[in-house]
Amino acid sequence: MPLRDTALVLGVILVWAFNTIMIKLGLDEMPPLLITTLRFMLVAALIVPFTRITRVQLPWLVALAGTFGLMHFGFLFIGLNYTEVGTGALLVQLGTPFATILAAIFLKERLTLNRTVGLLVSLSGVAVLAGGPTLPGPLALTLLILSALGWAITNLIVKVAPTIAPLTMAGWLSLFAVPLVGIGSLLFEQSQWQAMVTAGWRGWGAVIYSAVMSSILAYGVWYTLLRKHSVARLVPWSLLTPVFAVALGVVILGESMALSKLAGGALVVGGIAIINLRWRKRAAVSAGAAGAEPTRASQQE
Repeated sequence: MPLRDTALVLGVILVWAFNTIMIKLGLDEMPPLLITTLRFMLVAALIVPFTRITRVQLPWLVALAGTFGLMHFGFLFIGLNYTEVGTGALLVQLGTPFATILAAIFLKERLTLNRTVGLLVSLSGVAVLAGGPTLPGPLALTLLILSALGWAITNLIVKVAPTIAPLTMAGWLSLFAVPLVGIGSLLFEQSQWQAMVTAGWRGWGAVIYSAVMSSILAYGVWYTLLRKHSVARLVPWSLLTPVFAVALGVVILGESMALSKLAGGALVVGGIAIINLRWRKRAAVSAGAAGAEPTRASQQE
């Protein structure tokens, strides 16, 4: 992967890690599905008036509203309400093996030896990290696993869907996600108006940060990179999210830095290094061949 793309990926991961911190802070002042609904409303308001979609793109965006809007973010916000930041960030990383396996099954992406070994090393790091915090109850655990599955399915849909500009995708899937998540809030939560009126910087800060930084900026960059690189090559980088989240938790929330966190973080980083060594070697031998495989988007262009 080129150095510029590597830097962009790391920036996206840092934004996502801090987003977990902001969500946890915001849940002290607003219920989870309400925050999620307001988040999608803000994203849609900022993007939809300035973008257009086609009839071909419409069904794909509706599908993304379900997998990304309801499954990934809706279930993530609820799950984080009942668990620690580090635990939630770790469990959502199950999306990486989910996405890699689904890509191998449905997109026929090859699992090379480097990818397999690197992925196993990184997953062992996640397992070590998970040995520290206490696992949440069955409901929260199930919701966080479903959130991870939603993330994985979303990556596959983006890979095979017709070309959609990243910002257009973020805005319109958010618009279609509003009724899905909003109805859930109306059915399962109470005192939404009072929560919005009394919320301070934590509640509204979570809404604004999650909408602008995570949805518009970070996911826009992520989906742009996904068009250039294979799912199996790009998605493992998301394993760095819990490492950054743990570090931010120590600095911002005063959480402890246990030995398991340090060892697990080292394994995650080492596994990602193994995955990418193959691409650097190929680039040296074949004049920039790494990252040159055609994607569906580039073929259509």
